[in-house]
Amino acid sequence: MKPFLLLASRAEDAAADDEYLAYLRYTGLAESGLHRIRMEAAPLPPLDLERYSGVIVGGSPFTSSDPAEDKTDVQHRVERELFALLDRIVAEDFPFLGACYGVGTLGLHQGAVIDRTYGEGLGGVTVSQTDAGRQDPLLRGLPESFTAFVGHKEACTVLPGGAVLLASSETCPVQMFRIRSNLYATQFHPELDADGLTTRIDIYRHAGYFPPESAEELMAQARSHNVTEPMAILRNFVERYAR
Repeated sequence: MKPFLLLASRAEDAAADDEYLAYLRYTGLAESGLHRIRMEAAPLPPLDLERYSGVIVGGSPFTSSDPAEDKTDVQHRVERELFALLDRIVAEDFPFLGACYGVGTLGLHQGAVIDRTYGEGLGGVTVSQTDAGRQDPLLRGLPESFTAFVGHKEACTVLPGGAVLLASSETCPVQMFRIRSNLYATQFHPELDADGLTTRIDIYRHAGYFPPESAEELMAQARSHNVTEPMAILRNFVERYAR
């Protein structure tokens, strides 16, 4: 089987490694089956998509809709490289799954309105499938409504032309969409369980995402949710596209 490619951009080693382990756990892939590139660490090398079964983009500290003058040189580079890669991925309808940061990158690339209207704090939300979602193979086996973990400053306010809305929530109307047949983005994190979220809260407690003194309360809230269902999306993605 050709491996899948995980494009990551978390600068903290602990967060980056925990994310990678979560994707291994919930895709069911071995390390040889999930090639990771940390985009924040160095320029993206030339990629031959034919070497891979599909591409996954993990979460990121970057906010795509921020003004250009507020972005670091690293963020500008990562965005340029991702957009160039998306030119090829979209043209080929190559299997793609972007989690959280995928909404900002794939969405903007395809003409979505991405802004801070529907940002959500760290925690669990109830995500509901649309009629199209109930027919989509990546949501196979999931209940019509399920709990998932979120935490994002920006979200999709207006879908790109031709995109299909697959899932929504009361606090964020666009939680998952598909473009063409094989290009997916989720606003929630399909790789995150309660342990994963508490780990990220601990790592990022002084990073400005939330008041540091609220970290213990956020961890307790995370542990109050039994989040086990969104991970099926990762398994379905691998089962559908492994080649």
